[in-house]
Amino acid sequence: MARRGKPGGRGRSGAGVVEVPKGTAPDGPVEGVYYIDTGDCELIADQDNSTGWLLKINGVMSSHIDLADPLFLDFEYMRWMAALIESRWPPAAAGAASAGTAHKLRGLHLGGGACSMARYFSAAYPDARQVVVELDGKLADYVRGWFDLPKAPLLRIRVGEARAVTETLTEHTRDFIIRDVFAGAFTPRPLTTAEFTAHAKRVLAPGGLYVANSGDAPDLKNAREDAATIAAAFKYTVIIADPAMLKGRRYGNMVMAGSDVPFGDDPQLRRRLLGGAVPAHLWDDAQVRAFAAGAPVRHDLPAPTPTAG
Repeated sequence: MARRGKPGGRGRSGAGVVEVPKGTAPDGPVEGVYYIDTGDCELIADQDNSTGWLLKINGVMSSHIDLADPLFLDFEYMRWMAALIESRWPPAAAGAASAGTAHKLRGLHLGGGACSMARYFSAAYPDARQVVVELDGKLADYVRGWFDLPKAPLLRIRVGEARAVTETLTEHTRDFIIRDVFAGAFTPRPLTTAEFTAHAKRVLAPGGLYVANSGDAPDLKNAREDAATIAAAFKYTVIIADPAMLKGRRYGNMVMAGSDVPFGDDPQLRRRLLGGAVPAHLWDDAQVRAFAAGAPVRHDLPAPTPTAG
């Protein structure tokens, strides 16, 4: 579902399959299709950027990395997420505070891919502590080898299923949680329900942000249900998307967020969202709830009833 921020950007495809011995990881990126635990991934050199790399997972565009600039985010929805989080915790202020005894920003990323967002926040907040939850262990090994990510404890990659890992985490231990998990065009249902969202809310510290990448078709049914579920869990919400997406004119991504404290009206954030290659609008809590009105809150499906043997 991800769209790149630069119009006309294309990578090469059709590279051969690269087989790497089990237990090893490549030393730097090499174009090719790689077998991973959940299928395959393709690493493609970015023809528009000599230090850029694109990652497809099972045929779907997943991530972009600029080896020379971790603060460059090619996908617009990632830039919107970064802008929202930085609006609450300005990097300069966080950096000044970290010289003393102030706490370090703590992030949880559900869905790893190339770790683009985690790499970005490691550069923006050098003292941040982040955990990336990635289902595919072989992909995690590749990404570590390809992209020279910060080491633990600054950035840890935890292999596991996102919901199962979230349910094990201690309450009030993360400042932000980013949900960016897809199976095809949509997030798996267990990561979109009221029960899961309650676990995410429990893990967040007071004032924390739950940020979700919600992909949808023009009918916006999935987005409305996502918004209704997040709005039921959090007192304050926002949505960020481009006007065409908000009006149901295309397939794409909306960034949704919930918090227990108000987002406020940050003119600098609105200007930053409008200033990108794909200008975005920000809907406040009242607009989000109006958008979600009438949509059902998602719940976990009942466990199947055992059949008599």
